Amino acid sequence: MNVFVLCTGRSGSTTFHQACQHITNYTCTHELNTSEVGGARFAYPENHIEVDNRPSWLLGRLDEAFGNRAFYVHLMRDEEMSAKSFHKRWAGRHSIIRAYGEGILIRSDQTEALCLDYCGTVNTNISYFLRDKMRTMTFHLDEAPERFPIFWEEIGAAGNLGKALKEFEVRHNPSSGRAYRRFLRRMQRGFR
Repeated sequence: MNVFVLCTGRSGSTTFHQACQHITNYTCTHELNTSEVGGARFAYPENHIEVDNRPSWLLGRLDEAFGNRAFYVHLMRDEEMSAKSFHKRWAGRHSIIRAYGEGILIRSDQTEALCLDYCGTVNTNISYFLRDKMRTMTFHLDEAPERFPIFWEEIGAAGNLGKALKEFEVRHNPSSGRAYRRFLRRMQRGFR
């Protein structure tokens, strides 16, 4: 079975991915096929967990490729917190929030309100997509210690659940501090 973790981004997706690294009977990647087109975009191996915010814009194609044959997780974080984090990442070379603001909404302002609009749009898209899916789970990041064991059981995961849960105690990929400054330097050099 394939698992897709759908989200806005800036919602704990890197942390969720890190937690899934402790699952031994699934492979797991974070944004593996983001630059692929056509059939290659959704070419994932069996028993694979994909954590990626971009399929929220490709949900029709995801449905064609996997439909009810996959398990879907809607990873959510408080939208205002996600919006604030996106606002700090506006300048990134591959900034999805900048693409949304400038490319989709055709706006030049860089406000938190626009970031909040993005989060609301993506969460609505995902909720609408999941309305007729048989195997789904809404996963609020602030409930991770309670929800991840349920996710683990739902997909029949094997591995080290204790180590997986520890990942939710670490701030992976933050939008502040030293790690964020390193991220910005990599983005300026062309790091994806």
